[in-house]
Amino acid sequence: MATSCVQLCRGCAGHFRSNTWRVSLLVSAHVQSREAGKSAGKYVVSFICMHFLAVAVYPGASEEVGDGDATRTAVIPSTLPFESSSLRDYVNESETLNKLVQLGVKLWKLEQRPNVGTMLLKLDFQTDVVPRLLFLKQIGVEDSGLANILSVNPFILKEDLENLQARVNFLKSKKFSPETVASMVTRAPYLLNFSVKRMDNRLGFYQEQLGLNPSKTRDIVSRLPRLLCGSLEPVKETLKVCKFELGFKDNEIQHIVTLVPKVLTTNKKKLTQIFDYIHNTMKVPQHLIVKFPQVFNSRLLRYKERHQFLEYLGKAQYCPDQPNYVSLDRLASLPDEAFCTEVASATFDDFLMFQKTM
Repeated sequence: MATSCVQLCRGCAGHFRSNTWRVSLLVSAHVQSREAGKSAGKYVVSFICMHFLAVAVYPGASEEVGDGDATRTAVIPSTLPFESSSLRDYVNESETLNKLVQLGVKLWKLEQRPNVGTMLLKLDFQTDVVPRLLFLKQIGVEDSGLANILSVNPFILKEDLENLQARVNFLKSKKFSPETVASMVTRAPYLLNFSVKRMDNRLGFYQEQLGLNPSKTRDIVSRLPRLLCGSLEPVKETLKVCKFELGFKDNEIQHIVTLVPKVLTTNKKKLTQIFDYIHNTMKVPQHLIVKFPQVFNSRLLRYKERHQFLEYLGKAQYCPDQPNYVSLDRLASLPDEAFCTEVASATFDDFLMFQKTM
């Protein structure tokens, strides 16, 4: 097992980088449980390792991990360094790190975060990690999603199993299907770290602020589950910008968010710059922007390049009643090659040459 782990670890060794935290063995003793239940535990671990696939932020809250968090202590082999700037120095001696590498967890990403390395070295794979992996499997998380969840949110390994189950039960009580819950947890790894009260407050906020019924609220949250994880202040600011700076009416905001939930997490600067360019420079009426809110998903540079190219060709026509109409949807979503041939009736090389003149 150690040999296979070394091979797996070397595969990602190039990704390990120096970082600001240092692991102290005095406070990060790892226990390798070998007592009661050993045979059954090994069977479960073997089953998990055999079936899991290694796969490649939501930026979440970090937390202090104190000495009291360790459930047990162990004698650390004298061959290990007293402290190190990289978790790879401990992989061969720590069953937890060893198995996490085999599962595809990106230790090189985790070691850059304060206290996470110390926390992982304190965990016992059999008693701390396996039960939570099995829980995630039981609620429907795919094998390929497990490594990603732990690579983004290792703190789920410290969450009480009863609390995790209560949060899943809450989502199901709000009529999120089991398949939807599994997808939400996979795409928003921090979701189950938040209390039932917090999730309930956020569901109520979106339903009330956007004037949505429960079904539409579930729809936008299931498509963008990190809405239940992040702070509400940026969302409130975005809604104010849409209403008071961009001039959208309440029903228009509701329509925009229903079609493109991501607008709720788009920063103020991007929203205002894109709206200003499309509305004031391209002269697109506001009601057409409401009809095609996908425009807020693209980069401002894309619109500048494509609009100026169409203007150069005499084809910058965005009015549906006029010949050679170019819809905002096609302008925003088509790949460059398709945009050139289908919209601009030009070659991709022509477009590249024009970009050099901008």
